[in-house]
Amino acid sequence: MLLHIVARGKIGRSPEAELTERYLKRISWPTRMTELPDRGGSNPEATTNNVNVVLDERGKTLTTAELARRLERWKQDGGDVAFVIGGADGTARALQAQAHLLWSLSPLTLPHGLCRVILAEQLYRAVSLLAGHPYHRE
Repeated sequence: MLLHIVARGKIGRSPEAELTERYLKRISWPTRMTELPDRGGSNPEATTNNVNVVLDERGKTLTTAELARRLERWKQDGGDVAFVIGGADGTARALQAQAHLLWSLSPLTLPHGLCRVILAEQLYRAVSLLAGHPYHRE
């Protein structure tokens, strides 16, 4: 199963990009990052062979253990998981409506670069949990 982060906007050679890449390299599952232009251009679309997770501050909050359980279930169901980070105006309502999960990392408004870091770190932590690594909260 591929964990695919689709993010609006480019963060270039920034500390956030470096941290995101560091966490993505630690994940034992296949990962990919796709950056879309800030505005215009193509919009990410929900696909039938993916689980589509749209990040939005109004979405459901999850603990790391809950995220791990969802990843495990999605892996068993087959297909890939796309995590979509919108631009400054969020994501299109149509995409939100098609999402399997509208997920909030925090009710705070986060800079897009920091959102990528937090997402990559949580994916790393959840996959590590599934691999049997000890979790300090349990």
